Amino acid sequence: MVKKKSHEERHGESMPEKEKTDNQTSTESDASGQHTPEGEPEAAVKSQAEEELLGKLTEMQDRYLRLSAEFDNYRKRTLREKIELSQSGGESVIKKLLPIIDDIDRAMNSMSTTDDCNAVKAGLELIYSKINEFLKQNGVKVIEAMNEPFNGDFHEAVTTIPVEDGKLKGMIIDVTQKGYTLNDKVIRFPKVVVGE
Repeated sequence: MVKKKSHEERHGESMPEKEKTDNQTSTESDASGQHTPEGEPEAAVKSQAEEELLGKLTEMQDRYLRLSAEFDNYRKRTLREKIELSQSGGESVIKKLLPIIDDIDRAMNSMSTTDDCNAVKAGLELIYSKINEFLKQNGVKVIEAMNEPFNGDFHEAVTTIPVEDGKLKGMIIDVTQKGYTLNDKVIRFPKVVVGE
């Protein structure tokens, strides 16, 4: 019977026992795909990796909770600021109107005690000019509509009237109620009569 020679015997080399076991261990570790440091069991390495992942997960959860709380606080603060701003904005408008209301009260009192119509008229004109100045300062403008072509985006037609002059067809011939814009946004449409 012919005996097969091992690789070492065929090449005339002899491998020491320690090298054989080291090669065997490294081959086994390569086959499993995991490299474990010498002297540490595979379970200890897995446990360490799990602890690291758990630590990272805990840290990320903590950061998420903090971020969520900060956002919730920011949302509540901005909502509160908006409410306060709208309330204080209304307050400033009312404060600016109070002197005009005082003038109206004085005019009403003087109308009952005086017979001078010209003085009452002059007082009312003064109050009217103060109101118009107040509106201008707050960005309110009258929409000029008289003798303008009718535009449904800026005017509200209440009725139409037949006209003889062809130039007046489709034109605004009367304004029954003024319209206003606030910072170029229509807040009240003028009510107009259109020629046809």
